[in-house]
Amino acid sequence: MVHDLTGIAPAARPARRWTPKRVVATPAAYDHPHGLRIMQRLAALGLEVERLKGNRLTGLRGENERETYARAKATLAIVVSPPSRRKLQPIAPSADWRFDLAEGCPAHCQYCYLAGSLSGPPVTRVYADLDDILAGLAEYAGTAKRRPEEGTTFEASCYTDPLALEHLTGSWRRAVEHFGDWDDAVQLRWTTKFADIDDFVGLGHHGRTRVRFSINGLPVTTRFEGGTARLEDRLAALRRLARDGYPVGLTIAPIMALPDWPEHYAHLLDEVARAVDGVENLDLTAELITHRFTPGSKDVLLGWYPRTHLEMDEQARDRKHGKFGAVKYVYPRATMTGMRSWFEQEIAKRLPACRILYWT
Repeated sequence: MVHDLTGIAPAARPARRWTPKRVVATPAAYDHPHGLRIMQRLAALGLEVERLKGNRLTGLRGENERETYARAKATLAIVVSPPSRRKLQPIAPSADWRFDLAEGCPAHCQYCYLAGSLSGPPVTRVYADLDDILAGLAEYAGTAKRRPEEGTTFEASCYTDPLALEHLTGSWRRAVEHFGDWDDAVQLRWTTKFADIDDFVGLGHHGRTRVRFSINGLPVTTRFEGGTARLEDRLAALRRLARDGYPVGLTIAPIMALPDWPEHYAHLLDEVARAVDGVENLDLTAELITHRFTPGSKDVLLGWYPRTHLEMDEQARDRKHGKFGAVKYVYPRATMTGMRSWFEQEIAKRLPACRILYWT
């Protein structure tokens, strides 16, 4: 099953550092040192922080869904993480545990995984209680289940893109330093579609942070990933971090059954091979995630991007039920089997040092 996109979808906007049009902070955010650090960074960038009267976010709704989307996407909120987030949840198959330093993303990916996952307008929230969040991870060390050889793994990019926000918060640099100083069998993991990694080169990470770059074939990156870094920039950043001793990874997602998809993904893998050529002691993994959607995410995405040409045809998909009965639409079994076999063979051929962690 393939879907022709030739000539019908506009090119994605070029990447740039995000500058929110509105920055707000809840009163509780002022009680945390990292909240004040974020405000100082924003002030240095010439951004004014509006102190809210209460700890609820207001003023995000527009007259229609599209206006609400635009207003929320332009807003950065400095808040304290909800208590429910402090009790970590398993995050198979990526890692043992998930913790969050932010929620929301300023990019404009037309297949956005956050659609339908987070409630309310898609405002970007960054957490002021970073120090407490990091300190609370210690009790989870020694509970490795997913990949014991990597130690206990902690995923820190489920609901956001770290490099899209790092210049505003400094949160993930502090997390890398925290794990670097943590003398235990632990690993921090995060993934990004950006390439602004200058602040991470030279840190004392001690190999305890794996940075994965979300990459895709050019028909996807150029048509559906608005506001993100170019593929070549992401791969150049991956090379820099790998040469700096970081374990690195590829998140090839969402894999789409486009016309001539083997040609597009072969080109992608060849570009990765060039990017890592000659890197000593390369530690490279791959996570392979096919495109899927739910009825709820489809409705949200069509509200956000009413002119999208992203294929979301329920009749062309297999209907599956998730762990708690939620419906999702995935590629038919034959398509999935064929793509999986192709990726496993071609990664082994083009990137023999790469370990595939999972296919989904």
